[in-house]
Amino acid sequence: MSHDGATSRPARRPARRPVLRSAAFLVSGALTVTALAGCGGSDDDQTSSPAARQDIAPAVRADVADGGTLRWALDALPGTLNSFQSDADAGTSRIAGAVLPSMYRMDSQGRPKRDADYLEKAEVIKTEPKQVVLYKLNQQAVWSDGREIGAADFAAQWRALSGKDSAFWTAHNAGYDRIEKIERGKNNLEVQVTFAKPYADWRSLFSPLYPKDVMGTPDAFNEGTRQGLKVTAGPFSIKEIDRDAKDVTLVRNPRWWGRQPKLDKIVLKTVARDKRAAALAAGTLDLAAIDPEDASRVAAAGRGKGASGPLAQGPGAGRTPAQALRSWAVVHGDDQKAADEEIAAREKSGKALRKYAKEQANLDGYVVRKSLEPAYTQLALNGSEGPLADERVRRAVARAIDRKKLAEVVLKPLGLPARPVGSHLALAGQQMYSDNSGALGDQNTTEARALLADAGWVPGGPLKEDNATPKPKTAGSKSDTESDKGGDGTYIVGETDQKPGDRQGPPLAPGRAAAVQYAALLHQADAQKLRTADKERKKEEEQAAAPQDGRQYAKEAAGQGGAPGAYAPKGTAAPAAGAPAGPLAKDGKPLTLRFVLPSGPGSDSLRAVADKISQMLQKIGIRTETAKVAGDSYFKDHIASGQYDLALYSWPASAFPATDARPIFAKPVPAADGSLTVEQNYTRVGTDHIDQLFDQAISTLDEDEERSLVKKADARIWAAAGSIPLYQRPELVAARRNLANAGAFGFQEPAYEDMGFLKPNARPGAEPGSKKGSAPASSPAASPSEARSED
Repeated sequence: MSHDGATSRPARRPARRPVLRSAAFLVSGALTVTALAGCGGSDDDQTSSPAARQDIAPAVRADVADGGTLRWALDALPGTLNSFQSDADAGTSRIAGAVLPSMYRMDSQGRPKRDADYLEKAEVIKTEPKQVVLYKLNQQAVWSDGREIGAADFAAQWRALSGKDSAFWTAHNAGYDRIEKIERGKNNLEVQVTFAKPYADWRSLFSPLYPKDVMGTPDAFNEGTRQGLKVTAGPFSIKEIDRDAKDVTLVRNPRWWGRQPKLDKIVLKTVARDKRAAALAAGTLDLAAIDPEDASRVAAAGRGKGASGPLAQGPGAGRTPAQALRSWAVVHGDDQKAADEEIAAREKSGKALRKYAKEQANLDGYVVRKSLEPAYTQLALNGSEGPLADERVRRAVARAIDRKKLAEVVLKPLGLPARPVGSHLALAGQQMYSDNSGALGDQNTTEARALLADAGWVPGGPLKEDNATPKPKTAGSKSDTESDKGGDGTYIVGETDQKPGDRQGPPLAPGRAAAVQYAALLHQADAQKLRTADKERKKEEEQAAAPQDGRQYAKEAAGQGGAPGAYAPKGTAAPAAGAPAGPLAKDGKPLTLRFVLPSGPGSDSLRAVADKISQMLQKIGIRTETAKVAGDSYFKDHIASGQYDLALYSWPASAFPATDARPIFAKPVPAADGSLTVEQNYTRVGTDHIDQLFDQAISTLDEDEERSLVKKADARIWAAAGSIPLYQRPELVAARRNLANAGAFGFQEPAYEDMGFLKPNARPGAEPGSKKGSAPASSPAASPSEARSED
């Protein structure tokens, strides 16, 4: 049976990840691909292993008890179970992983591995005249209604996702739009896919695979998966979605042909992050991702410090001896009303302390499992307008930042490796990973100052004042920000609270004589500034008179490990390395960048990183105005809309960067209404050459050539300085002490059928040394996650 069709139009990638960009036309300088590609480290020593191992308490299936219910925390009840819709989220992916087929899944090194439960073999059998891939399915693979998984399901998913029919509300079409036809092979277990255009990442397709009943019509695709999935084909199936309790209950699939699940049920419970410590202490959860603060509580409880002795955390933990003495004095003082109020406050504090101590005692039943998420946090620089539209300013910001120190701020206190991420397109351990940060250059304060000077930003420049025009509201205004300590949530690093140009006398000035002396000191300072400015002006005039074409410095810049244009011209004046930098100005305007951050639970680490970045930028004369905005509006109202200069947010890693990363770094293009189409490039920084490299990478069937092209694209992304990868995100998970094969999974997708609770006297240990696929899928000795996925 043949399923032919016309090639569809390109479709936009879904907003599956949080990234942003704006639309500014930038010239990346005279950067050659060869020069950029040579700036990174060696592939051989960087792709060997992930930065941190997964932490899941691995155990052989024989040590895991049969039965039981796992209660696993969700951030939110998913609005859809269709992974290809725009509102799909992490909950959607978790459910799909347990109940639907995938031809390939990520292994512990973030690489695609064939899932032997569904796929016996897949290979490219032709490249000329067109690419043809042949899938040979597992003969036992069936849907929960008893029907074989086959070509009809592949064809229905292709038609729905091809982009040809706009009635399907799809958010993810890449790869499917390159398919020309899908047909049955020699038998029902063979599916032959013919591509109209070569597609390097063909392994990314049909994962997950939905039944034809879901993909067959627009109505079924758009609405049919919002209430549930009637037909599934995983180790588990969906029993119930309770929208009042916001829980999803999964039970064993009676038609499952692979290793039988150890658990009877998995209940996915919606619990907000700031409520999880209490839920764990109450015993209503067995597994939950947690923030560093809660991880510290769980770890302290495990060390026996939760139920007795002074608490290092919780109510009263920060109480000083002076405060205790004051409380005693108030209680025993003459003011009876104050004494009564203090006694009531003590009782309230004591009640909270007893509750906290009880929770700590209960938390002793859990352990923190930690690794690094397959995602990295980046500093995004909005290049659409303002100072950051100048790539020299963006590069100066990037060169001023010590990424190693920023990684240590977040990861070192957690005992995780604090290594900066060297690629936008892959993480350590993945095949595509290569440290290409050398295309931009290492941290160098002197070079950063020189780049700013070359861009016209000088210290002590005159500032224009317009007192008649009210200052417009920014992201830090009262209308759209929150503050932890009152006010409007905005503060500026690099200046005091008064308006620019205002001068205020010292506090508690002792009268007229001191005021006169203070005025005299200001006069002396002004005279010194004028003399200094006059010297600088003469020096700049002398440099301007000297002939310069910039080309003579390209070779030197490349020799320093960076790309031409990433360094300021050699003659550019810059302060000494140790000299403090005053505020910079240009055309009467100060160099101030608006740093937008989320507020609320779980954002402490981002704010700590932002504070460090602001301090680093202050050293080169850049002031930052930090605006803390509501977490639920952070991405939509600020990042996606381009209402920021600097921002911190994360992107997940992909096994297929040529496909998945292109919309994140694609050059914005003008739309018919004059606006810019940025796809997922919210920094609005991109080039034609980057787009071309992605297009070439996705169209080659030579894996070595694809890796080389991806590496070159990443080097150019570094040189454009719109996105600065900082560190891989920590993954912290609280788990029952006797829960096996679950926790901080790292790159690898969970093996749901292997998760469970240890038998009495059994202990988790190292994974067995058997190779993948060496044990039969039904064998109890099969290693967790090993028998299911193969090379």
